Amino acid sequence: MKRPLSRRRFLQASGVAAAAAAVGGPALILPACAKGDDFDLVVAGGLLYDGLGAPPIPADVGISGGVIKAVGRLSFSRRTPVLEARGLSVAPGFIDVHDHTDFALLANPKAESAVRQGVTTLISGNCGSSPFPVAEEIFEETKSRARAQFGVELAWRDLKGFFAAIEKGGTALNYATLVGHGAVRGAAMGFNDRAPKPDELEKMKALLAASLQDGAAGLSTGLEYSPGSFAAPAEITALCRVVAEAGGVYATHMRDEGDGLIESLRESIDTAKSAGVKLQISHLKTAFPRNWKKLDAALALIEGARRDGLDVTCDRYPYIAGSTDLSLNFPAWARQGMTEEFLMRLKDPYQDKKLREYVAEREKKLGSWDKVVISDVVTEKNKWTEGLDVLEASRRAGKGAYEFMRDLIIEEKDAVGMVLFMMNEDNLKRILAHPLIGVGSDSSIRAPYGILSAGKPHPRAYGTFPRILAKYVREDKIAPAETMIMKMTSRAAAKFGLAGRGVVKSGAFADLVVFDPSAVADRATWKDPHQYPAGIAHVVVNGVTVVSGGEHTGKLPGRVLRMAKPA
Repeated sequence: MKRPLSRRRFLQASGVAAAAAAVGGPALILPACAKGDDFDLVVAGGLLYDGLGAPPIPADVGISGGVIKAVGRLSFSRRTPVLEARGLSVAPGFIDVHDHTDFALLANPKAESAVRQGVTTLISGNCGSSPFPVAEEIFEETKSRARAQFGVELAWRDLKGFFAAIEKGGTALNYATLVGHGAVRGAAMGFNDRAPKPDELEKMKALLAASLQDGAAGLSTGLEYSPGSFAAPAEITALCRVVAEAGGVYATHMRDEGDGLIESLRESIDTAKSAGVKLQISHLKTAFPRNWKKLDAALALIEGARRDGLDVTCDRYPYIAGSTDLSLNFPAWARQGMTEEFLMRLKDPYQDKKLREYVAEREKKLGSWDKVVISDVVTEKNKWTEGLDVLEASRRAGKGAYEFMRDLIIEEKDAVGMVLFMMNEDNLKRILAHPLIGVGSDSSIRAPYGILSAGKPHPRAYGTFPRILAKYVREDKIAPAETMIMKMTSRAAAKFGLAGRGVVKSGAFADLVVFDPSAVADRATWKDPHQYPAGIAHVVVNGVTVVSGGEHTGKLPGRVLRMAKPA
């Protein structure tokens, strides 16, 4: 009788099989010399990770026409351009499965903070938010914010127009995106707390189907944010059936990642099972100290769903602090509708008591407002708050914490970012080591110069992937390098249908990162986040060198990746 797989062997086997199937089988490593005088580029002398979990081997990579032509001990002419990788490691370019880049890519297509980490592909449009479809009632507001924050002119309404804008400006890396449920809901029925009418649900389905037809990789929800928080499970399930028909992925920022973590996981799994859709749990965490003990139950639910046949995976960033809008410290009912409606509720003395009660409960979860740091504001008047925790900033302002946050949100018209420390390092290690959990930065691209240098963002924008390799592989040894690289490359490509990416083999797209395993490290800190990592020597995107000797070449060879439709 065949022995049943152990829990770990089952999880590992299912992931490896999926990755191999998506990229067309195991990597081709040529044991003998292969002649290639016509190579456009050779990455020579490195220790090669194939992206499929095999231990590394010495090998050259020959590239021609944007794809990998040969892998092994290669001979090539002196005229062939060479990236020297002797003493370094070579891997498929990293795929960030949970990204929030949209307008920023139009503002700075060099994508410095991502590509200098070795990231060659972004999957954006997460947490229910995407810059399409644009609701008519917020078009002017969105247009104004895009111009003020990014220097970008909003000239599209749908994904087709957004992709066209990216392709016109060029991009240093590959870009795929989900469509945000919040954007679809807002465009179909507005942003208030109510169920959709039958015709409005049909309009949501039509808008979603159009985005999928134009190349979106699936649907994302932000069920902790307005207006996603107003959607019942039946609404999400109906939309996920549209995604399933298109072969896409359902990625969810769940309804609650703390007190209601287990219930939210069950909802997400039930929705995916009912719709028959692939499920991606975004940034899996156990938020707030009183919920840290729930990790075992959470992982058991995910593993059980996988054993039952559901294609479920998760992602996480390698830090114990999250980052989102400061307004999340206020209740969803207050945040519904247009921005001005939210601000009017904050100003309304009749709402003050209810708002204070909610914010006080939020403080109990955190333990203290010193766990919340202001990361971004827009106006010069309030720049002094960036990098300060709420307790210190409110003290300097001569206000209580509640009054300080309320007034800051009003003055900044709800454009205030925060970093909040709410997680546990031991749980983080277990999450990152788990076979079903990959890596996503949960960030947008940044740069230490220009319009993307504003604020003190979460250091994950600059450090996510190097930190994985440095702290969690090299130092803490939570997983072998080949396993973690597989999760950041072929496993990610398999989940999101990125055929020919995430692996080093003949015929695959030439997306590569060359790094020093002994020196790679994140350098971005909480106080000084705008710092590129160390140890990333070269990055190749579609056969073109974008980072050489640790410096950006200015080349923009990236592509918009449109999801292929099922046959």
